[in-house]
Amino acid sequence: MSLPTCLGAHLTTLRVIIDQMLAPVPGGIGRYTEELTRALVTTAPLGCDVAGLVSSSTDDEYTQVLERLPGLSALHKSAFARRELAAAWQHGFTRLAGSGMLHSPSLMAPLRRHDRLNTSDQTVVTIHDAVPWTHPQTLTARGVAWHKAMARRAERFADGVVVPTQAVADQLSEILELGDRVRVIGGAVSQRLRISESTDIAHLALPEQFALAVGTLEPRKGLKSLIRAMALSPAPDIPLIIAGPNGWGDVDVDQLAGEAGLGPDAVRTLGFLSDRELASVMAKATVFVFPSQAEGFGLPMLEAMSLGTPVIHTDVPALCEVAADAGLVVPLLPQESFEERLATAIRSVVDDRELSVRMATTGSDRAKMFSWTASASKVWQLHADL
Repeated sequence: MSLPTCLGAHLTTLRVIIDQMLAPVPGGIGRYTEELTRALVTTAPLGCDVAGLVSSSTDDEYTQVLERLPGLSALHKSAFARRELAAAWQHGFTRLAGSGMLHSPSLMAPLRRHDRLNTSDQTVVTIHDAVPWTHPQTLTARGVAWHKAMARRAERFADGVVVPTQAVADQLSEILELGDRVRVIGGAVSQRLRISESTDIAHLALPEQFALAVGTLEPRKGLKSLIRAMALSPAPDIPLIIAGPNGWGDVDVDQLAGEAGLGPDAVRTLGFLSDRELASVMAKATVFVFPSQAEGFGLPMLEAMSLGTPVIHTDVPALCEVAADAGLVVPLLPQESFEERLATAIRSVVDDRELSVRMATTGSDRAKMFSWTASASKVWQLHADL
């Protein structure tokens, strides 16, 4: 089916819940939300436009959203703050102004019973991974409960469910009865993640060679194992740089490095970086390591590939699907020898220049297979099919 033309006396509006952009730790879903919404605006079919919906926030935050998403036809503001809005929707209090197409880049959506066949109402949500079921110990108890509750509401009321990979679709098929409502639509690298000559990262004092990890500092990302791996004899004598905002859980990088026997300069955290800074750091890295225990897509891995940096990742099904043999895979099991395998993989990339160059080339080619324009077009097509 070709993309629709939204004809009629009035514009047809796709309302997108973009609240994750304003979360305290936006994380990967925040980036996904921003990039997808921006692409939805630029790919809107004739006669269609895109409006955003956010929880109660400050005027500065509203202005920030509008600046980051030029072309939004409107920004609808809930009277509820983020936590209250999430709780209200979890418990079925779903009143929302307007009607028609509603798209959520997460599970945060006002899911309710509605007559899609006789009205224009339709709701599509996104489930990024199956972590609340497969690895609940890596999330907060509140997060697990909320995601499971919202997934059950999606199972009952969602007209469509977007997942980022077939691996996630397969996992969810064993947990929820979603039938043919599932559509695989992946993410892509941001156009803003580009190297610029005007970007100065001298203040970061990066070494000539280093291993890089990127992600929110939380248990699921496998940073404990990576730090321990860097202290093992198979690992190369280069520092580990970690870029990403603080998350939650017992991830004290300095303490972990000390416990592993690493010196004070062996592991450094950079905290949050701008897109241009992150691009420069990624491009400069000798190797990018993604030791995550569970993922639905693995966007940081794809970002590193796009910048020509060799990537090492675990054998999480979604990561293998996205990388498609462009990265070096380290099996998670058996768990007791995972850190040694990880250390060996890092050394092999650092020591083998030919391997490093080959991985850089294949990774760059693989990243080009994904685009936000293509993802947005698939979302428009999904709503047209409904």
